[in-house]
Amino acid sequence: MSHYQHLTINDREMILESLAQSKTIREIARKLKRAPSTISREIKRHMSKNAGRYSPDKAQNDYKFSKSKCGRKTRFIEDPSLFQRIKHLFLDCQWSPEEISQRLLLETGEKIISFITIYRGVYAGLFDKPGLSQGNRGAIRKLRHRGKPRHNKDYVEKRGKIPITNTIHERPEAANKRTEFGHWEADTVAGKTGQSCLVTLVDRKSRFLIASKATKKSSKPVTTELMAMLEKIGKSNLKTITPDRGKEFSKHVQLTDLLGIPFYFPDPHAPWQRGSNENTNGLLREYTPKG
Repeated sequence: MSHYQHLTINDREMILESLAQSKTIREIARKLKRAPSTISREIKRHMSKNAGRYSPDKAQNDYKFSKSKCGRKTRFIEDPSLFQRIKHLFLDCQWSPEEISQRLLLETGEKIISFITIYRGVYAGLFDKPGLSQGNRGAIRKLRHRGKPRHNKDYVEKRGKIPITNTIHERPEAANKRTEFGHWEADTVAGKTGQSCLVTLVDRKSRFLIASKATKKSSKPVTTELMAMLEKIGKSNLKTITPDRGKEFSKHVQLTDLLGIPFYFPDPHAPWQRGSNENTNGLLREYTPKG
């Protein structure tokens, strides 16, 4: 299996800076932990004809173009009108890839394109405007997580450990398959100052959202607010809760003792296991100003 990684825009800017400092090919290669042949080939391929020097912009744009041409052709390339429609919904209307895919499904009655294919197009640079400045992340910034890097599988959780009574793998099938009401996902959305937050509950079957403001994103105020929300929902409509693994939910045992509702925690770094809440929180962040 090949472990080769393509040069990033940051790598390419480092090459330009090093060349300006009269660094040798081998010095640049050591700095980037790459083979000297890789650096030499990169510089030769991407010399600007007008300026007569290495251009990170040209290199990155050439890479994106080559990547869009390689492998299996996407629906974007096969159907220009479909591409323009998706581009309008994504860039102008600020719809997420999930929303676009579902809208096309509702309009046509068939699965025109998957949201994964749309994400692939975004990351391949198919939606980027030409002539982006160095370091510009392009259309990726339109995504709800703003194109910020996610933690990799080796990331160590630093927020502390909380008592886990049940895992998501023990959750009832009715909750997993969304066949009945009353199975909720819980999370928090941080405020502008990082102090207050929104506590959110989303029913897995109906996607019905309830949100309430807590004075601080810590266990005591979040538990108090969550208790008030659950009491309004009523015990008859409470079967399970699947929260985030944050410390703000560390007092979940108190809620179980008082209301008899079990909590089922997802695996670490697995936001897709709470897809309803993650997507709804994205909509809240997009359409509700922080404060």
